[in-house]
Amino acid sequence: MSGTTMVVVIVCVVFGVLYKMYNKHLEFKAKTIQHNNSADSISEELQKEIKALTERVNTLETIVTDEGYQVQKDINNL
Repeated sequence: MSGTTMVVVIVCVVFGVLYKMYNKHLEFKAKTIQHNNSADSISEELQKEIKALTERVNTLETIVTDEGYQVQKDINNL
């Protein structure tokens, strides 16, 4: 095997390995983007649920602190 042939073989092998590494990098990047998008949608759902629960708690606090509720509670205790 001549020196030129060895150089060509080594260069081909190196470029082959680099090409596979680049493809793996692109696959990883695509998976990361997909994961981030799904995490964002889950985060949005959780934020909506927290907002709804906060509104419900505020409504319940308004009802409980209302004077009419306290009067009704006193009547029921008699």
